Amino acid sequence: MYTENALLTILVEKINNDTLVLPTLPAIALKVRRAADDPNINLNAMADVLGQDPSLCARMIKISNSAYLGRAVKVTSTQQAVTRIGLRQIKNISTALAMEQLFVSKNDVVKEYMDRVWADTIEVVASSLAVLQIHIRQTKNRLLSLESMMLAALINNIGVLPVLTEAERHSEVFANLTFLDAAIDKLSGKIGASIMKEWGFESDFIQVAAYFKDMSVQTDAISYLDLVRLGAALCGRLEEHKDEVFELAVSKGIVNQFSDLLSEDFAELRDNAKLIFA
Repeated sequence: MYTENALLTILVEKINNDTLVLPTLPAIALKVRRAADDPNINLNAMADVLGQDPSLCARMIKISNSAYLGRAVKVTSTQQAVTRIGLRQIKNISTALAMEQLFVSKNDVVKEYMDRVWADTIEVVASSLAVLQIHIRQTKNRLLSLESMMLAALINNIGVLPVLTEAERHSEVFANLTFLDAAIDKLSGKIGASIMKEWGFESDFIQVAAYFKDMSVQTDAISYLDLVRLGAALCGRLEEHKDEVFELAVSKGIVNQFSDLLSEDFAELRDNAKLIFA
């Protein structure tokens, strides 16, 4: 109990004093987001920005050729990928693809924990994207976009990173990972919201990071928060709230019936989404 309380005390004190070190957005993602916000940017200029990171370029080409975008003709260059994806979508897709760079550590125990968090997050992303695609097919409602859905699902647990960074300084925490889990459960939402605000993200993303686990917070209209929760419940997270989440999926009109999320069609959409990060 002492170790748990010690870690929580340290984190709370740093949050209150505004001294908790928050992760910074990967440099290439920051450059792309700034370029996308430039009203004078064009496709060629955006391709040049992406060209500064060969790894991101390769992943952009991969997503352009994926079943996720549903195109048969293959692209082979960054410029073609940017043209296919479009300037509006590039901003959030590039940020999403760069997020994995944050889940790294030189500490073996922290790295193992981060790897597990990242793998769980990809499951949530894939399920959330599949849910949205089913929703769009059934309702023709395109108010929520796939690229924003991807990013919203990826940042649902972003608040764990500063907790893990702080825990890395206190190796005794890892003697019993329930201490770490408790700190994450209690503080990751508040910390996640701080990260989203620090990065200048829109309110939809702040909402997901802050209230993902807090079912007392609901939205009137169908939101990214709803779909991230549903995606999480479908892959075994939010166990204590899964019945409520599944009921809301139908009552809010996310899907016509819950069985739509148990179909082969849903499974194929989910598996195609996973390939984006393979």
